[in-house]
Amino acid sequence: MITYYNDHVRVPLPPRHRFPMAKYGMLHRRLLEEGILRPSQLLPSPALERAQLIQAHAPDYVDAFLEGRLDRRAQRAIGLPWSPALVERVRTSMGGTLHAALHAMDTSISGNLAGGTHHAHRTHGGGFCVFNDLAIAALTLLHQGILQRAAIVDLDVHHGDGSATLLASTPEIFTLSLHGQKNYPFHKPPGDLDVGLPDGCDDLTYLNALEEALDAVWNHAPELILYQAGVDPLQADSLGRLDLSLDGLRQRDLMVLAGAHARGIPVALTLGGGYAHPIELTVEAYAQTYQVARQVYGR
Repeated sequence: MITYYNDHVRVPLPPRHRFPMAKYGMLHRRLLEEGILRPSQLLPSPALERAQLIQAHAPDYVDAFLEGRLDRRAQRAIGLPWSPALVERVRTSMGGTLHAALHAMDTSISGNLAGGTHHAHRTHGGGFCVFNDLAIAALTLLHQGILQRAAIVDLDVHHGDGSATLLASTPEIFTLSLHGQKNYPFHKPPGDLDVGLPDGCDDLTYLNALEEALDAVWNHAPELILYQAGVDPLQADSLGRLDLSLDGLRQRDLMVLAGAHARGIPVALTLGGGYAHPIELTVEAYAQTYQVARQVYGR
């Protein structure tokens, strides 16, 4: 299972910043230490160029970010201070998902140890998301004629607002968001299927809702699924407000991956959110997703 990483790009953040950047390197090491992935299966993410970024985003916005010209309000909405390292991090995060999607089309499954940046819109970012890797990958493959239909299965606890707006006029790409209804963002523009769950939602309620929602995904007959496997529905997550256990997340991943595999639909995995205290619980949940992928695909 070829998987892309970019944790070697070090992004300076202020002390006590709420975004746990260290989780990416921790996951990379854990996947190797536990033998979930072999070193030969992990490749550094290529960086996307401007021409690829504007598949989904306004050229003026792309240029302002790449050149460090975003105003303070735009930077506050994103929540990450601008730096040349952040530019490199974002470009490689976008590249990891696009190349995982391309690789999955040939091999059934591939992943990106980053990505899932579903809060980025055409002209602005938000919620730690600068550009939207899911939309960029889907639109690139669609415009290049590599596929005719795709689906984004977004199981982050936060609504995929950026994906919904970016793909609203692209019926070939189906967007599912299963999220906490009262959680960020407060304005939730409609995607193709939005399922809002109550605070404190438990494993059984969540899995029943997911099973029903996935029927709509299968009915779309996608040729690729971009799976935003955020682990912030976990009970221990500081930003989640749902009540899922690690086993509930395991069953969630199994439902998506086994369902796709049984139907012959390739899957590109991205991480999405995870803000547990301690952060090791987030890393454990991320690693579990890759354990499930190995179980389903046998590699």
